[in-house]
Amino acid sequence: MRRSLRVRGFPALATSYAINELGDNLGVVALAILVLDRTDSALAVTALFVAGKFLTAFAAPALTAALDRRRVSRVLPALYVLEAGAFVGLACLARGDVFWLPLVLLLAFADGLLALTARGLSRGAIAAVLMPHDALREGNALINVVFAVMSAAGPVLAGFIVHEWGVPTALWADAASFAIVALLLLLSARSLPEPEPGDPLESWRARVRDGLEYVRGHPTAGRLIAGEAVAILFFALIVPIEVVYAKETLNSTSLGFGVLIAAWGGGILFGSALFARAGGRSLGWLVLVSTAAIGAGYAVMAVSPTLLIACLGSVLGGTGNGVQWVAVMTALQEAVEDQFQARAAGLLESAAAAVPGIGYLVGGALTAVASPRLAYAASAVGVGVVVLVWSRRPIVPEHATVGSSSS
Repeated sequence: MRRSLRVRGFPALATSYAINELGDNLGVVALAILVLDRTDSALAVTALFVAGKFLTAFAAPALTAALDRRRVSRVLPALYVLEAGAFVGLACLARGDVFWLPLVLLLAFADGLLALTARGLSRGAIAAVLMPHDALREGNALINVVFAVMSAAGPVLAGFIVHEWGVPTALWADAASFAIVALLLLLSARSLPEPEPGDPLESWRARVRDGLEYVRGHPTAGRLIAGEAVAILFFALIVPIEVVYAKETLNSTSLGFGVLIAAWGGGILFGSALFARAGGRSLGWLVLVSTAAIGAGYAVMAVSPTLLIACLGSVLGGTGNGVQWVAVMTALQEAVEDQFQARAAGLLESAAAAVPGIGYLVGGALTAVASPRLAYAASAVGVGVVVLVWSRRPIVPEHATVGSSSS
């Protein structure tokens, strides 16, 4: 992975992507605590997640399409400055008696929209700088490891800051992190890629339409994005009912629930390391095997009689999780043409943001009707169906291996 860090422009892009993820997780926890403390309403917290995570997924592809032909060295710093501004506003609302839920929801939506757009544009820029050096796999492997670490560190950091200094301090820290990233990208502007020239009169609507038509007609991109959206829906079924599964189905404790979650996180880190060492493996094979591993992990947990066996299933599923997303993203980046990189990656990121909400509702309903075991079983079956559909014909060209640059 160190080889990718020697590619001009990649260190700055990777750092910005990592801090974006850290800030996103820090902000989610701090805002959830703020809204619950001020409203004492679970419905208000739900509205926060709908505004910041769900609705943004439908707007981000349009904003990405409108910006992906502009200079990355200007657009990305501007997006991060705007994110910093959103969190400054949220920090101000968190102080005193000025809290107003509609404005908090509006700023949460703005931040979520900016974050998703920045991820799509960053993925496109990362592919542009790494693929000429045949270093896309190494770079994505590094980002995957950092992503796993930041996903775990963000909530912990948020909880610590809120506990010690309060919600406003956490939100100010988030604003500062985005301002630092904007400054870093401005200082690295000369190393960032420039977009290919396009039609200056082409509207953002036309660019969205062209991107959707390109993905729909592409033999690889369309299958990857559609299949991954369905897979994520089934992955998400168990997220809201894990605590019920651990404490009621397995008759465990709060510590047992924490161990179960930690087992999945450990699997993710192990899977990230496996992908980093998977040079020469077919990306299609990695996508299928890692997706199947997640489904198998859920199947083990569906029938597990003890916490120990459930943790083994959790490690198996987490290991697949640590490979699956980065393998899908790498396969997509290697398949699409340069001018569609940001739009294709943005569509995948938006799908990953939108469909979990549906999965949460289905998983909760299955648990209410029967038990958490049914939710785990349904998830395992659904993931298995995705694997079978994907395996009917190669997901990616046969010559596309981890580390190749096939576009």
